[in-house]
Amino acid sequence: MFKKVLIANRGEIACRIIKTLKKMDIKSVAVYSDPDKNSLHVKLADESCRIGEAHSSSSYLNIDNIVDACKSMNVDAVHPGYGFLSENVEFKKRLDKEGIKFIGPNELAIDIMGDKIRSKEVAKGCGVPTVPGNTDEVRDAKHAIKVSNEIGYPVMIKASAGGGGKGMRISYSDAETGESFDRARSEALSSFGDDRIFIEKFIENPRHIEIQVLADSHGNYLYLAERECSIQRRHQKVIEECPSPFINTTQRKLMGEKAVILAKEVNYVSAGTVEFIVDKDHNFYFLEMNTRLQVEHPVTEMVIGIDLVEWMIKIACGEKLNLKQNEIIIKGWAIESRIYAEDPFRGFLPSTGRVTKYITPTETENIRIDTGIYEGGEISIYYDPMIAKLCSWGNNRKEALKFMKDALNRYIVKGLQHNIPFLSSIMLNETFINGNLSTNFIQNEYPDGLTNYEEDNTDLSRIIALATLLNELSDNRLKINNNSNYLNQNSIFLVEYNKKKYDVRIRREGAYEKVLISNDLSNIANVKINNEEFNFCIYWDFFSPIVKVLVNKEEFFFQIQKEDFGYKIYNNGFEIYPKVLPYRNAHLQEYMPEKVDQDRSNFLISPMPGLLVSISVKVGQSVKEGESLVVVEAMKMENVLRAERDVTIKSIKHNTGSSLAVDEVIMEFE
Repeated sequence: MFKKVLIANRGEIACRIIKTLKKMDIKSVAVYSDPDKNSLHVKLADESCRIGEAHSSSSYLNIDNIVDACKSMNVDAVHPGYGFLSENVEFKKRLDKEGIKFIGPNELAIDIMGDKIRSKEVAKGCGVPTVPGNTDEVRDAKHAIKVSNEIGYPVMIKASAGGGGKGMRISYSDAETGESFDRARSEALSSFGDDRIFIEKFIENPRHIEIQVLADSHGNYLYLAERECSIQRRHQKVIEECPSPFINTTQRKLMGEKAVILAKEVNYVSAGTVEFIVDKDHNFYFLEMNTRLQVEHPVTEMVIGIDLVEWMIKIACGEKLNLKQNEIIIKGWAIESRIYAEDPFRGFLPSTGRVTKYITPTETENIRIDTGIYEGGEISIYYDPMIAKLCSWGNNRKEALKFMKDALNRYIVKGLQHNIPFLSSIMLNETFINGNLSTNFIQNEYPDGLTNYEEDNTDLSRIIALATLLNELSDNRLKINNNSNYLNQNSIFLVEYNKKKYDVRIRREGAYEKVLISNDLSNIANVKINNEEFNFCIYWDFFSPIVKVLVNKEEFFFQIQKEDFGYKIYNNGFEIYPKVLPYRNAHLQEYMPEKVDQDRSNFLISPMPGLLVSISVKVGQSVKEGESLVVVEAMKMENVLRAERDVTIKSIKHNTGSSLAVDEVIMEFE
């Protein structure tokens, strides 16, 4: 067995690999770039080594630097995680040359399957169905338009060495194809150092189903279970689950066998994933094979009961698999939610900065958290914006959904924007609950992104009632601490939310004074809001940002934050701030002036922190609505900012290569 392993990666996957290495009593070595010097994976590892500056090409993608780190730290092997150099055949060759073991597949598998063009040809050759398209490299934008017309729109423009949604664009017309080709090629070069592009038919409303395979060097092959990965945004998976609610036992066997046939064709060894797209009629087509550990591997581990990282290490050491195909049993259901630093209320724009508060749910047999973040750490502009992977397990899908919903309500991230509200919203979405999924789920169900509560939402009254009750508890606790003898058994409030007013009346029961003196606040109260009535039982440590509540005997978890007029409530992805006022004070609010927002319509504002990659206009130029103004790169993705109306450029505030903060002015219009 290996004595010391270097993890050629960062973030949550590096932390996850370190966890298994500790379990196996193998020393771990972390590598880090300058921005990652104080990252969690560096803190968790037994040893660490600097490998370069911020940009990936100078650090995590720099083969020379990582090989030098391996030699200086005297490691036996390297685990590449996913992304970066995990599917780079030159990296594998260099490690072989230095006598350092690569924990992953052989050179042939990486070389062929890491190339989407060649892998499709191999799949066709061994009888695995493939998506119609042109596997030849596309030379330029003009050639891309020609190929797209031959295939027929819509088409998918893809980086040959791509993954994780980088270098991928859907095009429905010649005009889109030209620009999409340029953006895909630029992203591919930036992310993978390989700008080759190919084009295939885009199958509309498909499911994205993948099969986990595991193979040793003794000729033993297994397919473990399928993962449903259809919920995606910009081809980046957001929620995954195992098994799929769409795949039956017969199709699971057929897809699994095809995946194994493909793995055998390239003498695959280690953990790998064969990805398929599946249409509404259950026809499936080979998409790609990832010759590495997948981001979403935890859901497979939770239902199959094995540690994939552990088996990758054992296989790299020459051990045989100790399981047979008929011994692979799916137990229960698992769901993974990817928590990202992005703002779902502003078109999922990336967010960067320091994490000022970070509180996670307790890990149990039902909840697993893979994270690379800690309170006080940072999310930078240079790398993937993932904060954590939150996984839930239940005996069935309904139970797994319940555990996930509750865990999201107890997950606190402050200091930057994140997508927990969006993930919570999906858990309540009827289409998702019913398992009617496709890769267009987000586009169809959230065409305008995520919006806050509607006025007629049935949860609104319950949350307003809770906010009022929390405010009452807080006020009465202060009275007790000040030795006040005046505590109302019944209280009346006027609550304002979204320009509407609510009459809220609280009637308490039980030994209220005794309960309030302790830190473990538990209170029974009846709350009437307009014509609705709720019975509350609250379990709350006064200083905790999490409240457990029984409402009419049904259990809920809420995040709370004290404000000037009560409490801001976070629940199921939404933020509610009802202003709670005693009746005698409520009328004074009518005299408060409303804040007027500054008019910024004559400015182009950066909607995200990032790098100004290119400027398409110059001062004095007239620009039509919809035309490109600038391209801003954030977290490896290029974003085109366009004119929202006909304008003339008055001034440009930055040059190409400038770093931009969110809401920073890029240019001014006349």
